[in-house]
Amino acid sequence: MEQTLPDNAVHADGLSKVYAGKQGRKQALNQVSLAIPRGSFFGLLGPNGAGKSTFINILAGLVMKSAGTVAVWDRDIDKDPRGAKAAIGVVPQELNLDPFFTPRELLEVQAGMYGVPRPERRTEAILESVGLADKADSYARTLSGGMRRRLLVAKAMVHNPPVLVLDEPTAGVDIELRQSLWAMIRQLNTAGTTVVLTTHYLEEAQELCDRIAIINQGRLVACDTTPNLLARMDSKAVVLTLDQRLDAVPGALAALAPEIRPDGRMVIRYQPSALPMGKILDLVREAGLVIQDLSTEEADLEDIFLQLTSSKA
Repeated sequence: MEQTLPDNAVHADGLSKVYAGKQGRKQALNQVSLAIPRGSFFGLLGPNGAGKSTFINILAGLVMKSAGTVAVWDRDIDKDPRGAKAAIGVVPQELNLDPFFTPRELLEVQAGMYGVPRPERRTEAILESVGLADKADSYARTLSGGMRRRLLVAKAMVHNPPVLVLDEPTAGVDIELRQSLWAMIRQLNTAGTTVVLTTHYLEEAQELCDRIAIINQGRLVACDTTPNLLARMDSKAVVLTLDQRLDAVPGALAALAPEIRPDGRMVIRYQPSALPMGKILDLVREAGLVIQDLSTEEADLEDIFLQLTSSKA
């Protein structure tokens, strides 16, 4: 009988978490409801202390929620905790590797902890997929930082989870390693693995993720496809290279409040919903200016992030 795959890899409804401490109660998550579609590359963003790690740790069974429901691969974390844990692999930010084990040994131990029978283990295939086959018998302490990062991903994949969570995977790594790591993760996602990413590198999230959720002070403030999220910022800029250098803004364009850059180009910022590009170009021509070149600059994820997290919840 063919197994029916869930529409959502992760589904949270009214998820809340309150920590009790000497300083009083801390609301880490407040009624967070979101769905992560199966097969998506999902970004979970927010400032430090927003609640991202708490959310991930609840999914992984490391933190007990205070209220709400959560299911991983249609397995409720309360009703079927073993099944939920088996459906998720977490790559932590910290390099938590035993330095006296080899990559092969680490993957075998990890597979044993998840109860994967020896005949079903994919140790060699996983090491090959993360580019560590030639280092399979080297001590972990001899591996470079980039190799250790890849080994963490390999450890998270030993039980073949359909959901892979990456918690700040490129924090403090160089550009070359970052690119090779993302190439590997993209391959996993293309093969069907649902990837959940937390990162402070917003340009990474914008480039990689097809959907993004933003948490601020424990509340979900946005959750949408990446294009739709960027479209919320009703702001663009058109950069004009003119046939003459301007020292001042022509009076006919004063209402647009253009900026003259040091290189002589004119920048006009506008709201597409209120002012069509064609109208701007008509006003430029009416001012007697000849356009030699034109480019546009659109709002990016950083603009959206700052807009949604700058105010207090």
